[in-house]
Amino acid sequence: MPPDGDWHIWLFLGGRGSGKTRAGAQWIAEGIARGRYSRVALIGATHNDARQVMIEGESGLLRVAPAARYEPSNNRVLWPCGAMAIVLSAEEPDSIRGHQFEAAWGDEFAKWNNAQAALDMALMSLRLGKNPQLALTSTPRNIAVLKTLLEDKTVARTQSTTRENEANLAPGFLAAMQSRYGGTRLGRQELEAELIEDNESALWRRDWIERARVACAPQSLSRVVIGVDPPASLHGDECGIVVAGRAESEAGFVLADLSAGGLSPNAWAARVADAFEHWNADAIIAEANQGGEMVKSVLQQAAPNLPVQLVHARRGKITRAAPMAALYEQGRIHHAGCFAEMEDQMCQYDGTGESPDRMDALVWALTDLFGVKRSRPKVRTL
Repeated sequence: MPPDGDWHIWLFLGGRGSGKTRAGAQWIAEGIARGRYSRVALIGATHNDARQVMIEGESGLLRVAPAARYEPSNNRVLWPCGAMAIVLSAEEPDSIRGHQFEAAWGDEFAKWNNAQAALDMALMSLRLGKNPQLALTSTPRNIAVLKTLLEDKTVARTQSTTRENEANLAPGFLAAMQSRYGGTRLGRQELEAELIEDNESALWRRDWIERARVACAPQSLSRVVIGVDPPASLHGDECGIVVAGRAESEAGFVLADLSAGGLSPNAWAARVADAFEHWNADAIIAEANQGGEMVKSVLQQAAPNLPVQLVHARRGKITRAAPMAALYEQGRIHHAGCFAEMEDQMCQYDGTGESPDRMDALVWALTDLFGVKRSRPKVRTL
């Protein structure tokens, strides 16, 4: 339920499956049903997220407002009473410019590509009615704009854990999550909805990433590679797949995190091959510790001419990653977008716990682009 009182921003931080999406959808639907709102905004991390989660999802708007009609071609939801919701993407903050609303709902706010810019545009669009309001629903992440909202005493806050909504979740889900993630930093963030600060023992800091983040990378990069950290088993484990490039200016750009779990060898190899073609990459840098030539064979079955370079992990993850983390501290590596899960691994991994497959793939890619090149010994005659 929305908070009581005369609030302008409602911030709902919830764990996975805690009911935050349903809360946002219900708030919009009831506001329209009671005649408080006739023109609202639905802002997702992307248009696809807005459609699949906020509108058509199991807890989405159409579930609680069955009379509403979604027009995907027009990016809007219409009600028989004449009310309208405009569907917007936080990927394009300027697309919010010019609109005006009585209410707005932004989902997974901490995942937004440029959260500060999109929030600014959303707040400036709330200029209709007697009391325009903004609801933000999200799993927490340690980003500056979210911390600023939490420090703002005028922001109404709600916090809900996954456990509090157990009755509406699949049997056994909570027990499985608690068994796997209970007591871990990831579990505290994703299940308990706690804002987890940087792990002081980790190599990366979020402010290094935030201050160098860009909306997009330069079109002309001198080299683009795809780092691959293959899964240790045939099914279930995550395959790290990260695309990165280097500019003539000596700056690096992380272009995409395509990592995924539960893929067969053929499936993750096809994913790498598609990325190679899409990004017009120069090489694939794949860790060979898990299968060696088999990894190369699987990749080249997906696309026979893939230029695969196998690399071997002869040192620990922290030792390998330290030089790359130093580049971030120097401001030389830019994330072209927000890669939430990979960034969480970077800022939380301290050498213990589960293998950070996304971070590993990133390190392999950046090491190829920026690693120290060993010179070959020269022979001279006397």
